[in-house]
Amino acid sequence: MHLSVFDLFSVGIGPSSSHTVGPMRAARRFAAALGKEGLLERTVRIESQLYGSLGWTGKGHGSDIAVLMGLEGEEPETIDADSAPGRMEAIKQKGELKALGFFPLAFDYKRDIVFHKKEVLPVHPNGMRFTAFDADGTELCRKDFYSVGGGFIVGGQADPDDQLFDTAHKVPYPFSTGEELLELCEQTGQSIAWITLANEAVHRPAHEVKSQLLDIWRVMNESIERGLSREGILPGGMKVKRRAPSLAASLEARARTNPSPMHNADQVNVWALAVSEENANGGRVVTAPTNGAAGIIPAVIKHLVTHYHHADEDEAIVNFLLTAAAVGMLYKINASISGAEVGCQGEVGVACSMAAAGLAEALEGTPAQVENAAEIGMEHNLGLTCDPVGGLVQVPCIERNAMGALKAINAARLALHGDGTHFVSLDKVIKTMRDTGADMETKYKETSRGGLAVNVIEC
Repeated sequence: MHLSVFDLFSVGIGPSSSHTVGPMRAARRFAAALGKEGLLERTVRIESQLYGSLGWTGKGHGSDIAVLMGLEGEEPETIDADSAPGRMEAIKQKGELKALGFFPLAFDYKRDIVFHKKEVLPVHPNGMRFTAFDADGTELCRKDFYSVGGGFIVGGQADPDDQLFDTAHKVPYPFSTGEELLELCEQTGQSIAWITLANEAVHRPAHEVKSQLLDIWRVMNESIERGLSREGILPGGMKVKRRAPSLAASLEARARTNPSPMHNADQVNVWALAVSEENANGGRVVTAPTNGAAGIIPAVIKHLVTHYHHADEDEAIVNFLLTAAAVGMLYKINASISGAEVGCQGEVGVACSMAAAGLAEALEGTPAQVENAAEIGMEHNLGLTCDPVGGLVQVPCIERNAMGALKAINAARLALHGDGTHFVSLDKVIKTMRDTGADMETKYKETSRGGLAVNVIEC
């Protein structure tokens, strides 16, 4: 099994990689399959059914908008995020969508997008079923898809040949566990970043990998800047106010008159909030490894480039992202990065672990110290539930990104103060996270039927 770095880091739109990015990709893939199979000309309407977690919280996460945009041929990486809600309203008003942008199909919102709260498809809690009908109401094609976290899409029974992992390329340094990764570092005398880059170079030249990673950081940094410049109320009806701009202004003013010893930590909080609020608003962010946790890695990299001086800053950023991706691959292969499957430990917890490893690498930690940092980052997120209030990626998700970013920095610091020797291995903590997710009640896994999601509303 091998994943690309860019499977873990991809540009998309908020508020959710599993509920927005994944459904958009699945819907587009279905429409494209109709075209490829010569069925699009005979199709008069498409029914989209969302199951499980998508059924419970899909409206709050914008899954309906994502499905319509995907059917119209849009992709998360390139769509004009600001125009999507208005386009959905226009489709609803006109009663017509254009498959792949040019095939007109009849559309009725209540009939053609169905949210199943009490049913799940067999493979994963985030299931989707798309069905195309002809003018006589005859079913032309039906396909099931699953959004398994981080924007990843796999086919269900209708697509048995769909592959989650890239097996077409043989990489020089294959690994599927932390232990194997550390053994490769010892055998080669190289870092985790070096191993990851060597594997990635199978897909594209190393200089292109580095350039694309710097582009990923550019999008991350732009999401910070947008989040710091945009005020107002987040969509969804809970009237949550954006805080990053006012907090940043207050922090800057205080730094001039009465500097706080916690200034650096305050900055990390603001940067993480800025990205998370931009995500909650449906803006463009980097899935890292999910949208719900998209503020953690950007905030920690911003901390790195702001407060640590490297002879080659670009190289430090690239090494950070390569290392973080290697750790993310371990979670994706051996556990999950889906909040609907294992709770928020699979989103914020994994992002915290990835960021801790990336920072330790960028600060010239040994492979053992880097692995230790990743382990600490997850160990203290075990059992974290996913209970978004109102089905929105706002409360407690936005603040949780700030907490995750600071926890990642502390995990890296703790690891770098040691020699890499530690009691619990990264592999053991990944297994524990997976087992904890399996034991967790379904209501605590992105359904908004437990925890804060219930108690806040009841109060």
